[in-house]
Amino acid sequence: MVLTAKEESLINAVRSLPSAETDRMLTWAHQLLDLANGRQLEWADSWSDEDLKDATVDALRRLDRQETESR
Repeated sequence: MVLTAKEESLINAVRSLPSAETDRMLTWAHQLLDLANGRQLEWADSWSDEDLKDATVDALRRLDRQETESR
């Protein structure tokens, strides 16, 4: 499967989250999918470039904080 740059950025942001946060995000995504009631979701319409940038920056800050705390 080939990912777009936006999809890859989102996946990288999610991967850098703590396990509990990842679980919460996945639960939320499943709830949204249930709300779609079988309709196709257009994720690209939901996440702007700025949204992806903000999510990436936040994930990297959390990762830096975790690494600092684990030392």
